[in-house]
Amino acid sequence: MSRGILLPMSDVLMPLTLDFLAWLAGGPRPYGEVMEAWRTSCPRLTVWEDAIEHGLVARNRRAGEAPVIELTGRGRALLAARERAL
Repeated sequence: MSRGILLPMSDVLMPLTLDFLAWLAGGPRPYGEVMEAWRTSCPRLTVWEDAIEHGLVARNRRAGEAPVIELTGRGRALLAARERAL
């Protein structure tokens, strides 16, 4: 991966974070669906929190619609860097 995209995440969590980003790559998902699939009460498994904190995903609300979660440009760049590295 390029230096500009590396993030200070645990090596243990990075594969899960990349899986999360790949899951979102197909397009925005409803907030409830994301929470059902990815939120955890385990303090050592912070995929959702890390993705938000590092600006990889964003929670957006369009007028009259439920909130959705979608990749940011930074999240797409991290996924692209992963693909190039494979």
